[in-house]
Amino acid sequence: MTFKNREEAGRRLVERLIQYRDDPTAIIIALPRGGVAVGYQLSLGLHLPLDVFITRKLGAPDNLEYALGAVGETGTVYLNPDAMATYGLSRADVEKLVQAEQREIARRQGMYRQGRQLPTFTDHSVILVDDGIATGSTFFAAVQSIRHFKPRRLIGAIPVGLVETLREARAQVDDLVVLATPDPFWAVGNHYIDFAQVSDHDVVEYLNLAEESQLEWKERIHSQTGLPSQ
Repeated sequence: MTFKNREEAGRRLVERLIQYRDDPTAIIIALPRGGVAVGYQLSLGLHLPLDVFITRKLGAPDNLEYALGAVGETGTVYLNPDAMATYGLSRADVEKLVQAEQREIARRQGMYRQGRQLPTFTDHSVILVDDGIATGSTFFAAVQSIRHFKPRRLIGAIPVGLVETLREARAQVDDLVVLATPDPFWAVGNHYIDFAQVSDHDVVEYLNLAEESQLEWKERIHSQTGLPSQ
């Protein structure tokens, strides 16, 4: 399966997650940047709020694209056992990588959240979405971080991914919705016709548009039923 773009992938995921439409306890949490474009379509289709959870890959010293692990914005660090065994890095080496990525996380928090706090996860159904999974490091870091807040349910929503990684992901969440598991799997971007980079500006725009859509939907419900829009 090949997706035209991230937006199409999001719309296809809506069909598989329709049971969460209008669920007052549910929230969509997207991994920036690419996951936000997918999450935006889920937000529109399911009438659910959209927010982000910021994670950063810890790139190997000689290949920044190769993930040794990842760090989440609440400080949780996930390390890939196989990658760590290959590189044999010390705790000090890892800490240096973590600190560098935490600075970038802080920058993105300021830009994306614009003063908003981390959303409430406790007792909520959290739909965690990305545009695809390869090593899964950022996804696993987010899962571990969100688990600390004791969500009611944690649902992974992934358009495309590597079978072995998805098997591990399925064991860590309450439910995992996946659209495609191509074999061979080379890279997430290979399964999109348009996989253009999502910018920081795009992320902010998606979040703002999702918030506007939520307000409009609540007002529409209020006008139709006479119930409060809050």
